Amino acid sequence: MIVCIAEKPSVARDIARIIGATASHDGYMEGNGYQVTWTFGHLCTLKEPGDYTQAWKPWALTQLPMIPQRFGIKLIEDNGIKKQFAIIERLMQAADGIVNCGDAGQEGELIQRWVMQKAQAKCPVKRLWISSMTDEAIREGFATLKDQQDYQPLYLAGLSRAIGDWLLGMNATRLYTLKYGQNRQVLSIGRVQTPTLALIVNRQKEIENFKPEPYWVLATVYRDITFTATKVASKREQAQTGLEAAEREQPRTEFKGKFTSKEEGEKAFETIEGKPFTVTKVEKKEGKEQPPMLYDLTSLQVDCNRKFAYSAEMTLNLIQSLYEKKYTTYPRVDTQYLSDDIYPKCGQIMNGLFQTKFGGIPFYAELIKPIGGKPLKKTKRVFDTSKVTDHHAIIPTGVIPTNLTDAERNVFDLVARRFIAVFLPDCKFSTTTVLGEVKGENETVEFKVTGKEILDPGWRIVLGLEKPKTEEDEQKKEDDEERTLPTFVKGESGDHKPTLTEKWTTPPPYYNEASLLRAMETAGKFVEDETLRAAMKENGIGRPSSRASIIETLFKRHYIKRDRKRLIATPTGIELIDLIREELLKSCELTGIWEKKLRDIEHQKYDAQQFIDELKAQVTEIVHEVMTDPSNRRVTVLSDEELKKLKSPKKQ
Repeated sequence: MIVCIAEKPSVARDIARIIGATASHDGYMEGNGYQVTWTFGHLCTLKEPGDYTQAWKPWALTQLPMIPQRFGIKLIEDNGIKKQFAIIERLMQAADGIVNCGDAGQEGELIQRWVMQKAQAKCPVKRLWISSMTDEAIREGFATLKDQQDYQPLYLAGLSRAIGDWLLGMNATRLYTLKYGQNRQVLSIGRVQTPTLALIVNRQKEIENFKPEPYWVLATVYRDITFTATKVASKREQAQTGLEAAEREQPRTEFKGKFTSKEEGEKAFETIEGKPFTVTKVEKKEGKEQPPMLYDLTSLQVDCNRKFAYSAEMTLNLIQSLYEKKYTTYPRVDTQYLSDDIYPKCGQIMNGLFQTKFGGIPFYAELIKPIGGKPLKKTKRVFDTSKVTDHHAIIPTGVIPTNLTDAERNVFDLVARRFIAVFLPDCKFSTTTVLGEVKGENETVEFKVTGKEILDPGWRIVLGLEKPKTEEDEQKKEDDEERTLPTFVKGESGDHKPTLTEKWTTPPPYYNEASLLRAMETAGKFVEDETLRAAMKENGIGRPSSRASIIETLFKRHYIKRDRKRLIATPTGIELIDLIREELLKSCELTGIWEKKLRDIEHQKYDAQQFIDELKAQVTEIVHEVMTDPSNRRVTVLSDEELKKLKSPKKQ
């Protein structure tokens, strides 16, 4: 008998139906030589400190660092889990072979390996590796089962991550809680959550310490069109060229479209007031805008937060549900490309979208018509096998969706439109730039205006039915709207109305979930080390699948709170970051180093044992530094009620 083990009951049912295991039993299905059973996500976890030695059960500074000689696993304390594991154990003990049908990724590999180890399975193991749950994908997967050994590096990377998180999290959390937590609140420290909290805290401090400075913008209205000043040049500067001229020229206040001095602005204003405006150049260029790239998990979470105000966790749950219902492909991905072998299937997927109806309305038929009846275009921007590791970008499967919730439909709609867009033509537009000048007695002020006209919307037709859901989207829509200029002719001249407007510099915005996800994804830009920064282009901080839960953890720990869409650090969160002396613990560098090494372990370029040994030494050093802190600092602890009453910062 072959035992197949899936990660969820719903997935197991689909697999059982395809392979003919149709007889239901308690905790598994059977038939056609197969027994199909399931986990509920994680059944096993790494042992708690107290499981290794009684001395580690109570929290005590004297017992740190806690470094087990050998890490072990145990069942999670839950009656339902214990019952299901007993069934799995009995099936595996009697099995002739096992098929690991866990989610095809690092976490899925770890979940099922631990269960097989705990059940002491001795028979050969094969691996089902698929990117969607369609019947066709399952059949193809079973026809091409891989040897489990092929995925040993993936398992070692997942195991190293789990052990690393245990070493740092267990030791640093106990360390900071006992040293600074007033015995009232656990001060949770983690190699992803702490740098993420630091991003929010540092941005908040930057905003609070920001000092607005005035500047002045010179513009003028000519033929009902506002031109903005770009340069102020003296007559001598205009007449002279080259280095010699620059050396002879008297220095003046630097001007980059705005004046930092009101006097300079007024001087320029007086120079042009009452003088004619002359058009000096009219330039028209045609350009193309490529479709946006397909979705990975982070870009989908960003768009769902921006358009629908969904949290990162909610979006992950929704796209996971669509995957399990077979409507979209595997969601926990960090690539925006498809492998070349997906191309032959795209026509069938497009046909499924063509037939998709919501409320009886064919939602995508009109969008697909321009490319119907001819081969879909194939570009490296979409199909590039070298950019795909375990899984490709998130796309529809071609299965026609039914009975979706409103939220599921919103997410599916984004994925579907993005998929259609990549096969549509580029958007063609025309950009018109008009330059003008006003000559004064001693100076000439140059002006500029730009207009954009859409000539052929191309892929942008997929945006036509989308409705902005937030003020931010409304503003973006206004900013993106085309502005067609009237016809100007070089040399024309006439009256104009100049204005000098005082404005103030503004601080950066608070993070919201969308911008925080992007910051986590692109965290390499916060890293000074050039080599590491380059390495982090692939990684960021955290994995796409874990970023949502990290943000939720910060809420649960009362480190941050929501203020409408803004993410605000609480006094607890701010003080925790302030008292962490080890810069690496709260920097993006630590998790960046981890992600690179874990990826290298996965690709057999780095030794897993070396990774663990280095981390043990690092944890030992962190414990020593905190223990020798002579200060008597304590972190503010907030109750739920105090958190609700906490005043949000004033809007800048």
